[in-house]
Amino acid sequence: MRRIIFILFLFLNVCIEAQTDSPSVEIFVIDSYITPELPNKFVLSFFTSDSCTSTLLIKGNKPIEVSKKISEDHKIELELNKLKLDSTRINYSIIATNRNGNETKSEEFVVDLPQGLVISDEQDDGLFSVCLGGIVFAIPSPTYLWMKDENHFALSKEIPLFSFYSSGYNYPAGYIGVEYSYLFNSDSKNFLRAGYKHIFQVSGIKYISPGLSYFTDFKGFNGLSTELSIGLFQIQNIFTFYTRYRYNFQTNISGTGFHEISIGLYSNFFSLNF
Repeated sequence: MRRIIFILFLFLNVCIEAQTDSPSVEIFVIDSYITPELPNKFVLSFFTSDSCTSTLLIKGNKPIEVSKKISEDHKIELELNKLKLDSTRINYSIIATNRNGNETKSEEFVVDLPQGLVISDEQDDGLFSVCLGGIVFAIPSPTYLWMKDENHFALSKEIPLFSFYSSGYNYPAGYIGVEYSYLFNSDSKNFLRAGYKHIFQVSGIKYISPGLSYFTDFKGFNGLSTELSIGLFQIQNIFTFYTRYRYNFQTNISGTGFHEISIGLYSNFFSLNF
């Protein structure tokens, strides 16, 4: 009888110790993104199913301590220019250590760097990218226009002024921009537009962007423009090559509408981000 009681006691003790010392801790990432404003920061917040200390492992960097004290809530902000990054994304994992010293390592997570931001050990704070980006950004978009009786070639330049982000930082959810167009061999040579474009990121290509804007030629020819842009591919993670169709019309005069097809490079390089 005593032997049976001893065996039961030993069994219960092993079970209790196994539950107490269980190294299984679940890690739940809440936020993981790059802030669009300067200085760009990597923001990470997560919680653990048990009170733990935590360490962040970023590929190519030394381990970074997140929580020194035992906690279930963990958060850290890191400036990108203080990290060693040589690609368009950050690969990281998390180590949680419970009060018994048992470690749990998460799966590897990935967060993409914002469009227009290039990090390289060979560049000083992206100065080369900024200069090169500014030069390429100034290149106008070739545009072909056709009306009822005449066709025109034009050069246009759009500047996104205000970009609005919802989730993710590769592309904004939408932006407000202005655009200037110069038409060759036309009575109305100068056009100015202002409007809003919405961006839907699509697999297989970069995005589809419908838009609506107001235009004027400063001579009384005013109206609205509806358009659809398709972002096809990225160049150096800074610019997106796109093609666009646009229809322009006057709301009060029929028969004066005209069509446009253009190609160009999109970037929120100088945009104010929200």
